[in-house]
Amino acid sequence: MAKKPKSPKSSTGGGTDRRAVVEQMRSQTRKADRRRNFMIVGVCVVVALLIIGAAAYRPIKDWWDLRQFEEIELASIGAPASVCQEITTKPATGNQEHVAEGTPLTYADAPPATGRHYPTWEPISRKFYGSDRPELGYLVHNLEHGYTVMWYDETAANDAEMLSQVRAIAEKFEGDDTNFRLKFKAAPWTEEDGAAFPEGQHVAFTHWSVGDGSEGGQVGVTQYCSAPSGEALEAFMDEYPYTDSPEPNAG
Repeated sequence: MAKKPKSPKSSTGGGTDRRAVVEQMRSQTRKADRRRNFMIVGVCVVVALLIIGAAAYRPIKDWWDLRQFEEIELASIGAPASVCQEITTKPATGNQEHVAEGTPLTYADAPPATGRHYPTWEPISRKFYGSDRPELGYLVHNLEHGYTVMWYDETAANDAEMLSQVRAIAEKFEGDDTNFRLKFKAAPWTEEDGAAFPEGQHVAFTHWSVGDGSEGGQVGVTQYCSAPSGEALEAFMDEYPYTDSPEPNAG
């Protein structure tokens, strides 16, 4: 029996199938690329929002923490004055003794109330300092101008309640930069600065006083506290106002 001839294959069918497969693969690749791009964009947006949120968290938290003190008088912030030790005085050193800015300075007392210092000082406008605190040489010059500095150690800095009280106390001195009664700074004291505060004490007030007014009669005044105390600070500054200083009329 004679064999039937084979049906001729389509000259275009195979090529069309291959092109369809290739096009399908390309389409799938494009879709995968789009999904991957969307995922990358989404991750970037989330990361950006986290960064923005982290940056905004601290100022917002600080603002929220300070709200509770808005209607409270200075003397009512923090612990009572009884948490503070007796005020001590020590003969002053370094009156008008300036050293070049950046010169390493060490002080015998922790924290200092007097001593050699830089020729310039911190402006009256800023009251609270955190980790960006200037070098001690600037703040000691502020002391010579009649400022009271409230120093807080690392225990206080790491305690949310105490730190919010320090901030709230500093906030009470915000105001007109020409009002020298507001000569106040709150600044951290770290182990890099010198010796630790006496055991159990986490806050210290210092002031540079003219003492009895005689030549060589200037004294450094210090009071340590176990916790921030607006009541103790108010009494300290009443007893040692900015006018009781070597250079009260300087900013």
